[in-house]
Amino acid sequence: MERNCSKVTEFLLSGITDLPNLKGILFLVFIAMYTVTVLSNVSIVLLIWISPHLQTPMYFFLCNLSLVDLCYSSVITPKMLVNFLAERNTILFHACAVQLFAFAYFGLTECMLLTVMAYDRYMAICHPLQYNMVMTPRHCLQLVIGAFLCALVNSALNVVGTFCLTYCGSNVINHFYCDFLPLLDLASSDTFPSKLVLFISADFITMSAVSGIIASYVSILQRILATPSSDGWHTGFSTCSSHFTCVILFYGTILFMYLRPTSSYSQEEDRVASVLYTVVIPMMNPLIYTLRNKEVKDALRRVLRNI
Repeated sequence: MERNCSKVTEFLLSGITDLPNLKGILFLVFIAMYTVTVLSNVSIVLLIWISPHLQTPMYFFLCNLSLVDLCYSSVITPKMLVNFLAERNTILFHACAVQLFAFAYFGLTECMLLTVMAYDRYMAICHPLQYNMVMTPRHCLQLVIGAFLCALVNSALNVVGTFCLTYCGSNVINHFYCDFLPLLDLASSDTFPSKLVLFISADFITMSAVSGIIASYVSILQRILATPSSDGWHTGFSTCSSHFTCVILFYGTILFMYLRPTSSYSQEEDRVASVLYTVVIPMMNPLIYTLRNKEVKDALRRVLRNI
């Protein structure tokens, strides 16, 4: 049967909406959001790079998080904006593979970086005397490289497993970008091994990252509650509030996406959740760290005064 069907050379993305009038409005909304995402994340990276007061492990990790957010959003949003204006929302087979790899790579890297940042806050609050000895520039660089390498191996494994399958039937991806599950639903060959590897590897990384964050925050909370002064409480909570907000936004959306019962699955809800973690969250993260962080705001004022 597979011999007689022509292999897929391009995919057709169903997009966010089929309503022509709504496409124009959504194009304006998303291009505004993407502009804010690019400007805010680039500003965070440049601000940390040129500000001596921000040359600390926490801001080194934040700089990498902003770079990942910028790349993460840029993998999905520009193509989505083009599709709002195009008559046919097509993407070439190999371009789909590249988009899927980049999407998975930067998404998993963000998971790992958020865990690394939780560990950094744990060391700063629970072991302040050892902090400078442990969180050396070399150690920080190793943690970031480890996050990128771990995401690289996992993403490559799953993308190869997905695109080694045969696609020779329908080419309509029921999504606005190339994602694993919609693609696997289109495969003509047996998808069980690919789905098994996908779920095991993704669950391992996600659960490891979540466990690391939970363990860090449990220790931080115990340390804060054991501090008798209200100043200690305020310092501890203010130090972690921005990171914790980003964690809740990112993992809350992912858990909603992938841990829902299949009986309650909705394509509309799936697309809304996907918009949140591919477009909204990369825009919100730098704003959260800027608006809720006194050191960043002070560094920004110094730069603006010197312009």
